[in-house]
Amino acid sequence: MRLILALLGALAAPAAAADPAAEAQAALDRLEAAIAGLDRADGARDRVAALTETVRGFEDGLAAMREGLRAVSIREAQLERKLDAREAEIAQLLGVLQSIGTAPAPVLFLHPGGPLGTARAGMLLAEVTPALEREAADLRRDLEDAATLRRLQEAAADRLTEGLAGVQAARAQLSEAIADRTDLPRRFVDDPVGTQVLVAGTETLSGFASGLADLGEAVPGAPALPGVADSKGELALPVSGTVLRRAGEPDAAGIARPGIVVATRPRALVTTPAAATLRYRGPLLDYGQVSILEPEKGLLIVLAGLGTVYGAPGEVLPEGSPVGLMGGEAPEAIPSRNGEGGGGERSETLYIEVRQDTTPVDPLDWFRAD
Repeated sequence: MRLILALLGALAAPAAAADPAAEAQAALDRLEAAIAGLDRADGARDRVAALTETVRGFEDGLAAMREGLRAVSIREAQLERKLDAREAEIAQLLGVLQSIGTAPAPVLFLHPGGPLGTARAGMLLAEVTPALEREAADLRRDLEDAATLRRLQEAAADRLTEGLAGVQAARAQLSEAIADRTDLPRRFVDDPVGTQVLVAGTETLSGFASGLADLGEAVPGAPALPGVADSKGELALPVSGTVLRRAGEPDAAGIARPGIVVATRPRALVTTPAAATLRYRGPLLDYGQVSILEPEKGLLIVLAGLGTVYGAPGEVLPEGSPVGLMGGEAPEAIPSRNGEGGGGERSETLYIEVRQDTTPVDPLDWFRAD
C-alpha cells in the first residue's frame, strides 16, 4: 500500500492554467471568419473598407492560430515528457488497477495477519481506491489530450496554409482597390516637384516636417477634419504590435529619437489612427518608406519604416484606412515547438513620431499602447 501511495504522489501534477486546444480552436474559428470575409468583400460597396477589415481579420486569426499551435506543441511535448518520465510508475499503477479489477472479491480482503489485518487492509483499500480511480482518470485524460492535440495540429496545418494564401490575396486585392479608388475628398493639390525639392534638400525629419506646411495648394471648400484633441491618449496604434522602445530611449547604436518604435509582424497592415489628411508618402532619408498624416492643423503623425505605402498626398483618409504594409517576408505555415523559426516573431519595426506645431511630443501621450 505504501508503494501505491507513493505512486499516487509521484503522478500528481497541477492542471494547466489554460486549454491550448480550446485556444487553437477559437483561433481557427477566427481564421474561418476571415476566409469567409474575403468572399464577401468582393461585393461590398466600400471595397477598401471591407478588404481592410478582412486583412485585419486574417492577421488576428493567423497570429492567434500560430500562438495557439505553439501552445499546443508545447503542451504536447510536456505530456510526452511527463508520460515518458513516469513510464515505470504508470506501468505499476496499471498493474495494480488490473489486479484489483480481475481478482475475486474475497481474495482482495485476505490478509496473513488474520481478521484484524484483513480489516485494516480493507479500510486502507477503501481509502486508496478512489485516489487510484482519480489518477487513472487523470492518466486517461492526459493520453486523450495528447491525441487531441496531435489531431488538432494535423487538421490545422492545411487551414493555416490556406489562411496564409488568403491574407496574401486580400493584401493584393486591397492594393488594387486603393489604386482604383477615386471617391476620397482632397484638402490640397499635391506638388510633386516641390516635394522632391524638399526631400532632396532635407537632412532631418524635423526639417522635412516643418517644410510640409508650405507644400500643396489648398482645395476650395475642402472638408474640415473633426480633430483628435478629445481622443488624446486613446488613439489606437496604427499597427498591431508591441512597443519596443519609448520616446528618448537610445537604440543599439546609442541614438535617441523623440518617437516610439513598435515591433510588428512581417507584412502587417498599417492604418490611420484617426481621420487625417495624407501629407506625404514615399522614401525619406534613412527611414525607409514614410507616411505622414495630419489629423488636425498643426499636428503631424509620422509613420516610418513601412515596406509599402498607399494613398495620394492631399487625400482625406477616414479613420482605419490603410496607409501601407510593413516589409519582411511572409511567415512559414507551422510554428516550431520552441517558438523559433515559425515566422511569428515581430521582426519588423514601425517608427512613430508625433509633432505638434513642429515640436516633437511623446507619442504615448496620444496613443493607447496597452
